[in-house]
Amino acid sequence: MSLRKALLAATMLALPLAAQAQPVSGLYIAGGFGANWLQDAKLGATGPLADSLARSGISPRGEVAFNTGFVGLASLGWGFGNGLRAEVEGSYRQNDVDKIRGFRGTTSQADGKSRSYGVMANVFYDLDFTRFGVPTYVQPYIGGGIGYIWRDFDDVRVNVLGGQLRSSDTDGRFAYQGIAGLAVPLTQFGVTGLSLTAEYRFLGTLEHSIDTTSSGGGFSSSRGGTKSENYNHSAIIGLRYAFNQPRPVAPAPMVAPAPAAAPAPARTYLVFFDFDRADLTDRARQIIAEAAQAVNTTGTTRIEVAGHADRSGTPQYNQRLSQRRAEAVAAELSQRGISRSQITVQAFGESRPLVPTADGVREPQNRRVEIVLR
Repeated sequence: MSLRKALLAATMLALPLAAQAQPVSGLYIAGGFGANWLQDAKLGATGPLADSLARSGISPRGEVAFNTGFVGLASLGWGFGNGLRAEVEGSYRQNDVDKIRGFRGTTSQADGKSRSYGVMANVFYDLDFTRFGVPTYVQPYIGGGIGYIWRDFDDVRVNVLGGQLRSSDTDGRFAYQGIAGLAVPLTQFGVTGLSLTAEYRFLGTLEHSIDTTSSGGGFSSSRGGTKSENYNHSAIIGLRYAFNQPRPVAPAPMVAPAPAAAPAPARTYLVFFDFDRADLTDRARQIIAEAAQAVNTTGTTRIEVAGHADRSGTPQYNQRLSQRRAEAVAAELSQRGISRSQITVQAFGESRPLVPTADGVREPQNRRVEIVLR
């Protein structure tokens, strides 16, 4: 296979993979799954529970830490064709409790789960970073949203002074989030509008109030509330499908350019002179007339007139003689209607003989002017 054919084949194979990312236009759906990191949350007992803990000599404040969990989400959106998108999203996050710190006398026997689920309204903007060298098949985007998230403590408990603090309740609060991601079109699989997405999301809510009870041990049983923070960091891989995405226009097949036409060969006319003379003979004028006619019929744009001499005189004398001969030919061309601006005059003296000879030899073929039409 020739190098040209190999390059053409490689280019055609790469076209689907390097499909240019286009702004989403119209209806789309998206979904994703990934890891969720729930920040350590400050806990603060309230109401009768706080009073009961205080009477038992236990601080009503603590902190709960969580293991890495998971997140899943799905959304329905609309692209406006100019980079802006709006969507409604439903999400679910879950993290197991790792440990609870801060309540005097607590043990490592913390247990339970924290869940967050709800609905968000998001706005996105697809960025154009091609000017910074980002490939056209990668579409960065940023976004943000607001909504409502329910926080569920599922049997979150810890032992304190032989007793137990236990939270098992659900509370909904206003939520907000920031999003940064990348989309890569997957048109090489034959599905126009399908893109792979990778995102980072931060989700936060206002402080939740969770019912908490205490029982057993060195303090009286009581019921109250616990204030809890809810800050989530998520890494998500997903898919997005735009229903009305236009099919990318395939570039025209690469065609090898036609070879450039070879330039027309230059025409050369030789005008000969008598010994030690620069005036034109009748034969010389006839040859110059033929050259002038060829200029008009062939569309020549440049005419080179070069004078020469034989080696019978000194180099300095022959240089001047060749110059006079060239000027005589150029003048005759001008009289026959050739513009002087088209003519370039040069003199080479005895330096470029047509027939090499010894110094001092008279050679008729070297006493010449060459007219070259280009």
